[in-house]
Amino acid sequence: MLRYKLCWWFTGLVLMLMACDHQPEISRKTVFNINLDQGLSSLDPAFARNQNALWMVNQVFNGLVQIDDSLHVQPCVAKSWEISADGLVYTFHLRNDVHFHDDEHFARGRGRVATAADFAYSFGRLIDPKVASSGSWIFSDKVTGKEAFASVNDSTFQIKLKHPFPPLLSVLTAQYCSVVPHEVVEHYGKDFRSHPVGTGPFRFKYWKEGEVLVLLKNEHYWEKDKQGHVLPYLDAIRSTFISDKQTAFMEFIKKKLDFFNGIDGSYRDDFLSKSGKVTKKYQGKFKVIIQPSLNTEYLGILIDTSISIVKTSPLKQLKIRQAINYAINKPTMIKFLRNSVGTPGFEGFIPKGMPGFDTTAVKGYQYNPARAKQLLKEAGYPEGRNLPEIVLSTTTSYRDLIEYIQGELQKVGIRVRVELVQGASLRDMIAKNGVNFFRASWVADYPDAENYLSLFYSKNKIPFGPNYTGFQNKTFDALFEQAARTKNDEQRYKLYQQMDNLMMQQSPVVILYYDKLVNLYQNNLSGYSINPQNLLIFKRIKKY
Repeated sequence: MLRYKLCWWFTGLVLMLMACDHQPEISRKTVFNINLDQGLSSLDPAFARNQNALWMVNQVFNGLVQIDDSLHVQPCVAKSWEISADGLVYTFHLRNDVHFHDDEHFARGRGRVATAADFAYSFGRLIDPKVASSGSWIFSDKVTGKEAFASVNDSTFQIKLKHPFPPLLSVLTAQYCSVVPHEVVEHYGKDFRSHPVGTGPFRFKYWKEGEVLVLLKNEHYWEKDKQGHVLPYLDAIRSTFISDKQTAFMEFIKKKLDFFNGIDGSYRDDFLSKSGKVTKKYQGKFKVIIQPSLNTEYLGILIDTSISIVKTSPLKQLKIRQAINYAINKPTMIKFLRNSVGTPGFEGFIPKGMPGFDTTAVKGYQYNPARAKQLLKEAGYPEGRNLPEIVLSTTTSYRDLIEYIQGELQKVGIRVRVELVQGASLRDMIAKNGVNFFRASWVADYPDAENYLSLFYSKNKIPFGPNYTGFQNKTFDALFEQAARTKNDEQRYKLYQQMDNLMMQQSPVVILYYDKLVNLYQNNLSGYSINPQNLLIFKRIKKY
């Protein structure tokens, strides 16, 4: 508690100093308070691989393009662009009024104009093996090398592809594709993660890891609202890192936080009914937004038999993986453990709300415990006899959900031991193929189903991309590559559906549910963004 109070005291000091430098007084400053319960690993866009990083990177940086709340691509630093007739060359025309934040490593400490050379450097950095960016897969199979990113002149930038890739503009909305200044990055090296300099609506001020992060208004930001007023409206963003969701929820109730995200078992029933309605206790107290989000919650299964821990795992058997898929009563799980926040995962990996999602075209697994038992018998383990215990790794936040799944699997004869792992450690283990069976989620980096299916493309296997299950299938790869060359959206969606069906038949994952975002805002706020990616955009928020 003492550390928490010191965190608030220090943040107040930072904002008071800000007020001294920039009148009016602190009482008139508008500070947006948020909590990141899962922590923050980096503010470097090249490592924006989880939701908290995406949220904060999106405030500090810009890319060539951005998405609106309807998931349509809109101009950002690039004011316009052309695509060659063969689909191989993308030419972007940049604004000349976008400046990096002031920093001592620029001449006279003033932020300079972001140019085409900066984008060439930023994108080349993503595919540089020495950088080892978690976003290298964005470009690794699409370009021949850094020479694919060309600065024609200061305001003209080109990308030259190896083969046509129609979703490229959507891909470029990903936070990985933010522009960074070479001189600052080269000075700090790996420490750029905690000394970020971008062109975004907010600039970095202070970060005491695990305690507080402060971003201040970029006084020289280039974007304006429809009335011609300069953005952003807020003076600062302050983030705390309270890991306990119930404690953070109470801070929101006490109005010490302006925004709260997600639900947790510790307060879920107090806040939502089993049908997903806000209880009378909280109706009208704050604004509640519940809607489908592009987030697939799943259990991942490592199936690459060339990996040592898979060789002795019973999960290498397809029928056991399929039995797990049939054994879980997902509607009951969603109703009683998620208070109806979520859609049962009866289809594939592509989530509800993503263009191309089709309940009639993709068939996953319905609840069928009898079929699960039959598959176990066919695998040589009637009623689960002699089947080795399986370890399922998760974090504390999902303990109740995973223990429910443990009980469901036990009913059909599959013994599971739940292993609780700290979030950052589990993510690291998954990224290194160090865990056989794990709970995970995939939040869209960009609004195209290719982003989801890329997790099963063999060329994206660790360490080259996010193929965390080690899935490999020649037919899938061929369809994936064909889709990348298909310009017609409807034809591409049909290819996506074929891939999703094929992957689900092999069961490297168990789809639990397609999530819904639950965002709470205080009543004195307006202008917040509501989009299926749950990408937080603070530049238009007003606080009264």
